[in-house]
Amino acid sequence: MSSIEQLQGLYKGQEMPLQHDVAAISIPFGQTVTLPEDSIVTIMQAKGSSVSVAFEGRLYLIEGSKLDALGLEALPRPTLAEDATDEEIEQFVWDQLRTCFDPEIPVDIVELGLVYGCRIERLISGERIVTIKMTLTAPGCGMGEVIAADARSKILGAPQISRVHMDIVFDPPWSREMMSEEARLELGMF
Repeated sequence: MSSIEQLQGLYKGQEMPLQHDVAAISIPFGQTVTLPEDSIVTIMQAKGSSVSVAFEGRLYLIEGSKLDALGLEALPRPTLAEDATDEEIEQFVWDQLRTCFDPEIPVDIVELGLVYGCRIERLISGERIVTIKMTLTAPGCGMGEVIAADARSKILGAPQISRVHMDIVFDPPWSREMMSEEARLELGMF
């Protein structure tokens, strides 16, 4: 059983002390902050490769590679081989996007139909710049910055990727029809 599954199944709703300072993404602002050692956090949701925790009345997202702060085995940070092909890099980006969740919805952003496209440009140096074109379920959704920060952090695990731009658009507007059949089934929207 992975650390994420342990958290969701065994620890959801439980309080846990942080074993050391840990960088976390604040919800809904998307800013990276440091939660201090010995802070007591409550496990709220564990999905993909991230965990949402409550601390002092606010929510934060902790990456799976930092689960040791909760006293659990950290997930390996996603990365690619130095000689990865363009196709492998694009697959890596899509795989990382599938580990990103709106903290309020238990379906990843790709299955929700929020990702409209991914463009990878190669620089002369060989590094790549990734541009993700995505939307939100509603223009007023406050989770855009959180989702963007989470995706950016995970995609930057590949040394060949030097920058990630998250382009949040509202044209075309998102609708339920953009969700995969699996997502609609998971959310009971049939």
